[in-house]
Amino acid sequence: MNRSIDLNCDIGEQESDEGQLHESAILPHISSANVACGFHAGDARVMRRTMQAAAKHALAVGAHPSLADRDGFGRRELPVSADEVYELTLYQIGASAAMAKAAGTRLNHVKPHGALYNMAARDRVLADAVAHAVRDFDSGLVLFGLSGSQLIFAGEELGLNSASEVFADRRYQSDGSLTPRSEADALIHDVEEAARQVLDMIEHGFVRARDGSEVPVRAETVCIHGDAPTAPRFAQHLAGILAQAGVTLRAVGRDD
Repeated sequence: MNRSIDLNCDIGEQESDEGQLHESAILPHISSANVACGFHAGDARVMRRTMQAAAKHALAVGAHPSLADRDGFGRRELPVSADEVYELTLYQIGASAAMAKAAGTRLNHVKPHGALYNMAARDRVLADAVAHAVRDFDSGLVLFGLSGSQLIFAGEELGLNSASEVFADRRYQSDGSLTPRSEADALIHDVEEAARQVLDMIEHGFVRARDGSEVPVRAETVCIHGDAPTAPRFAQHLAGILAQAGVTLRAVGRDD
């Protein structure tokens, strides 16, 4: 039984002062921060401030690259070639690494965002493009990908440290994919339900899909989303439930 887990959150996506305060309230309750690179949200100023805040909390900082789709928040599946995916991923990792260094920390991992994440999860060609971009920039970076997905297989084949990711606040399909956000019940808002799902994944290695089936998963890092209005309370409550269950938070790829 795994008694530690990495709890990660997608942040750096709010450009207003109020939005950044909202995100900063999440930081004490997680172990890894996936910071938007500007292609779907955020900008250089937000990236730097977010990384500085994450560093103060001793969090592992990661790049959160996306398709070039600010209008769609990176959640629209756009027609892209493998070369385009490689180049836009490499570009965003480079910017993130530079900003992390300036913020007094270092880049620990890479987690694609939204449509890029889902496309790379099922399309091996695009998964290879993302994995090659990570390796070519720094083979020591951890690659986050959906548990059991093509992105995990691509990273492992290249010898990367690939962390299998599961989701606290998303429902699953019977094939192990995430329920599309277009479905009314795609998101889990009840933190007690989310905690039960997380504990099942950590302790028993499965998630219950919408149709009631048990889908095998490998849980090495658990994602919550920072853009939800209740995200700070959700993160605090989830971290507390995990602590009560004897599960400690520990970032993937960090020995400290």
